[in-house]
Amino acid sequence: MDLRLLSVNVALPRIIARLNTGPVESGISKIRVTAPSVFVGALNIDGDGQADLIAHGGPDKAVYAYPADHWLWWAERRFETVSGTFGENLTTLGATEDQVRIGDRFRWGEAVLEVSQPRSPCYKFAIHTDRADAPQLMTLSARTGWYHRVVQEGIAPVAGGTLVRISTIRENPNVQQAFRAIF
Repeated sequence: MDLRLLSVNVALPRIIARLNTGPVESGISKIRVTAPSVFVGALNIDGDGQADLIAHGGPDKAVYAYPADHWLWWAERRFETVSGTFGENLTTLGATEDQVRIGDRFRWGEAVLEVSQPRSPCYKFAIHTDRADAPQLMTLSARTGWYHRVVQEGIAPVAGGTLVRISTIRENPNVQQAFRAIF
């Protein structure tokens, strides 16, 4: 199974809201990369960053993928569905959480990514989408996308890129099963 890459999206942290507790900083507001390729490092894609390194980022959450296969479902709930809506680094097409397993490895150009865990939505997703119900909808539907750790760093294509699955362990839970076990 290959995943078609619709876009690569990055952002550095910035203030996205001001609450009673103070400014809310996040890297969730991703912008589509227009360069022909990007460097995929151990902690992120060049040009990307996270504000809260306790809840986001790190080696097990280096690259976040979200399947555009879910766009129709979200559109039916009046969500804008464009690349980066979910704060994802990779907007993909071709498989959803029930088809991708924890531990699956994908080659993307020179880089090798390994599916490490499902995303857990937080209040910043609600702020980003301007929808208080966004985290709840993502949680109840288990349409979360998934994080990758970077097994091998390298240059990866942006335009027309593909993530080619190079290994899977059939006994491992899929991303949806892992998310439901947690929540």
